[in-house]
Amino acid sequence: MTDTPPAPVADAATDNWIDRYAPDWLKPYARLARWDRPIGFWLLFWPCAFGLALAAINDPLRGFDWKAAVLMFVGSVLMRGAGCTFNDIVDRDIDDKVERTRLRPIPSGQVTTRQATGFMVGQALLGFIILLQFNAFTILLGIASLVLVAIYPFMKRVTWWPQAFLGLAFSWGILMGWSAETGNLRLPILLAYFGCIAWTIGYDTLYAMQDIEDDALIGVKSTALLFGENTRIVVAAFYGAAWLLWLIAAVMIGAGPIYFIASLVPAGMLGWQVYTINAEELDNPLVRFKFNNFVGMALTLALLAEWAW
Repeated sequence: MTDTPPAPVADAATDNWIDRYAPDWLKPYARLARWDRPIGFWLLFWPCAFGLALAAINDPLRGFDWKAAVLMFVGSVLMRGAGCTFNDIVDRDIDDKVERTRLRPIPSGQVTTRQATGFMVGQALLGFIILLQFNAFTILLGIASLVLVAIYPFMKRVTWWPQAFLGLAFSWGILMGWSAETGNLRLPILLAYFGCIAWTIGYDTLYAMQDIEDDALIGVKSTALLFGENTRIVVAAFYGAAWLLWLIAAVMIGAGPIYFIASLVPAGMLGWQVYTINAEELDNPLVRFKFNNFVGMALTLALLAEWAW
């Protein structure tokens, strides 16, 4: 660990709460966990909320499980932090060669790999304690998700589709949200899961557009590089598939016109991203990527509106 003052990374919000309030010793660890960039844990949490809301529609008298939602939110923060820390450990040599990531704590020397590993294990153990609050089937699902978390950082080295593997991992929460209430998995929730995967591929492709030049130089693969000039069309197709799969899943468990009408709001949000994406504008892809937090919120509210009705 060096004596260099902790420096903010390129994709963190200017004057974020970590930079303003955290003591210097904590800042590198907070940046490893991405506490200065909360969009990641929101995107991990929203599928959990989708699953809980779909379960509420499936059994209206049982209602929406707010306690489970709080537990899953805390678990999302912890496991997203552990996953990002693991990703930074694996990618420490690559991050040093990419302009956007070279100031991350490990490549910049703010923490050692050993310190980062200890921090990762601590977050994972706390996440496991949260997981133990659910039924046995959900606990098994949560443990199974670790396989996806473990392989994801390596995918950019071997496939043009690392965003698909991120989708498999980040969408897992919808299965857990449903199973926490029902103790099972059914076809509708599997369709909704594939919808979340399509959504993730879309928004993470937009995110990857920031690194196209650096990724091409160092040989890292991504869907943004794969799609090239067709990125707008392909992302539109994935977003459209996500909305359609969510709609089919909701209808299969009993949703009606209230959900359909309300779901047009997140559909419009997704369409706005596709229509206005421009990789030549500074921060344009990042802004549209972060906007998916509101997409997740809008879809959750659409499902809750159907349940409440």
